[in-house]
Amino acid sequence: MATTRRIVIAVFPDVDLLDVTGPAEVFALANRETGGAAGYRVQLAGPESGVVTTSAGVRLVTDLAFADVDGALDTLLVPGAVDLHPDGPVARIDPEVVAWVKATAPLARRVASVCVGAHVVAAAGLLDGKTATTHWSTAAQLAADHPAVRVDPDPIFVRCGNVWTGAGISACMDLSLALVAEDLGEEVALAVARQLVMYLKRQGGQSQFSVPLSRPPASRRDIDELRMFIADHLDDDLSTAALAARMCLSERHFARVFRQETGTTPAGYVEAARVEAARRLLESTDEPLDRVAAVCGLGSVETLHRAMRKQIGTTPAAYRRRFRTTV
Repeated sequence: MATTRRIVIAVFPDVDLLDVTGPAEVFALANRETGGAAGYRVQLAGPESGVVTTSAGVRLVTDLAFADVDGALDTLLVPGAVDLHPDGPVARIDPEVVAWVKATAPLARRVASVCVGAHVVAAAGLLDGKTATTHWSTAAQLAADHPAVRVDPDPIFVRCGNVWTGAGISACMDLSLALVAEDLGEEVALAVARQLVMYLKRQGGQSQFSVPLSRPPASRRDIDELRMFIADHLDDDLSTAALAARMCLSERHFARVFRQETGTTPAGYVEAARVEAARRLLESTDEPLDRVAAVCGLGSVETLHRAMRKQIGTTPAAYRRRFRTTV
C-alpha cells in the first residue's frame, strides 16, 4: 500500500497565489512522475471553508476550515501575504493564522514557510533559536520583530531541524523540490524540475534579485552625500583612508560613524556598490569582463569574480547568461 503524505497549505485573504499553487503543482508532478507512489495529498485550509480571494484576485476554494484540521500531517505549509506601505511591503501577521499554525504544528512531521510566511511561523514561536530566511524585502522586518531568530536574507531556502523556510515568491518551487528530494530522492526531484523547466538547485541566492544598496537614508546628511559620491566615482580610490580624509575624520571615527549609519563597513559598502554597478553592465551590455571590472573600480577580472561570488554567490559569466537583457 502506497504511503500517503498529507500536506496542508494555509490559505487566507490576500495570500500570495503562487505561494499556494506553486508547491501544489510540484507535489502533483511528483505524484505523476512516480505513478502515484509519492502519495502526496494536498489540502487547502482557511479560517473558514469556502472561497478565499488571493492577492492576485484569483479565488481559491478551501478543502477545510482551520477548525476541521485534525490528525497527523506530513507537512504544514505556511504561505504569506503583504501589506503595501510607502516604504515598501510589510509582512501581514494575522493573529488567527498565527494561533492556528502554533496549534497545528505539533501534528506535522515538518513545517515549511513560503516567502513572507516565515513571519507567521516566527510569530508562532517555531523559529526561535533557528536560522531562517524570507523574502529579501521583509528580512529586516523579520529580524527586528524576532531577535531570537537568526535571519539570513540570501539563501533560496533554509532547513533547520524539521522547520524549513523559503525565500521570495518563485522560491516556493525550489523549496518544494527540496522537500520532494528529501522524501523521494534527487532523481524524482530532478524529473519534476525537468517538467517545470527549472533548475533542481538554483545557483546563487536572493541577492541576485534584490538591490544590495537599497538601504534607507542615513540620519546624517554628510553620509548620504558620501554614498552618492561613491556611486559616482567607483573607479576612484575609495579606501577607508581616502573616504575618511574626504570626511575630515580619523579612520577609526569614520568607520564607526559609517557603520552606525549604514549597517556595514566602508569597504563592504564600496564593494557592494561596485558589484551592483557590475551587475547592471552585465545585464545591459556586451562589455568584456576586464572592461566591466575597470569601469566599476574592481580592477581585474579576478577581483570581479571574487567580489561577485562573495556578494551574490555566482560568477560574472553565469550572472550575464541568466539576466542579460536584449539591447
